[in-house]
Amino acid sequence: MIERKPHRGILPATVGIGALLLAWYLVCTSGLVNAYVLPSPEKVLRTLMKMTASGELLSDIAVSLRRVFRGFSIAFVLAFLLAALRTAFPKSEAFYRWPVRFLRGVPPISLIPLLILWCGIGETTKTVIIVLASFFPMYLSITKGFASCDPGLLEVARSFRYGRARTFFFVTLPSSVPDILVGMRTSLGYAWRAIIGAEMVAASTGLGHMILFAQQMSRTDKVIAGILVIGLTGALTDWLLGLLIRRFAGGTAGNGWD
Repeated sequence: MIERKPHRGILPATVGIGALLLAWYLVCTSGLVNAYVLPSPEKVLRTLMKMTASGELLSDIAVSLRRVFRGFSIAFVLAFLLAALRTAFPKSEAFYRWPVRFLRGVPPISLIPLLILWCGIGETTKTVIIVLASFFPMYLSITKGFASCDPGLLEVARSFRYGRARTFFFVTLPSSVPDILVGMRTSLGYAWRAIIGAEMVAASTGLGHMILFAQQMSRTDKVIAGILVIGLTGALTDWLLGLLIRRFAGGTAGNGWD
């Protein structure tokens, strides 16, 4: 069996990114687009370096990361507990099935005006938005993991006279780890989308607010720099969670977990 090389795919990725940067540079130098509408890569890079040197960029990244981590953690705990309740007591789902389906169909961003009226523009509003955005993918994935436990393993547990709690912690939970991690990875992307939207409406700090303020100041270069930072930060956190999946669940590029 051929061992997978860590550097495989670096060259194609470098070529793809380089092609995009080259196209961006050529469009800017050709004069087809006004420099105000699309600043050159050099100007955006200088803006990024200036924002980093001043500490402004790192501060906004830290604020957004803290908000995402807090809301994501709360969403995971709620999703895990509700999925465990559904697994242990299947009939209990009838009490919360329709409220969950209703909230699942409501875009979290649409609740921002109401949350501002209730909670103001403090951290509570942004935390609730992140929780609502990231809860449902995790809940569905964790529920699937619990429900798809191998019946043979459950039969073995019964033959050894395992109780309900012991069966859950020693059989059901370990077998559902891949689904739990994949649900977390999916929800992390939703959390980032939600916090940026919330920060553009109800915040005075963070990456979303930084972009909105730059737009109000007609700083297109700063807007593009902020978008690049958001993409890179989101990709980095997704990559780190992907490492956990490969480490604890054996995920590979072949099953889409790379």
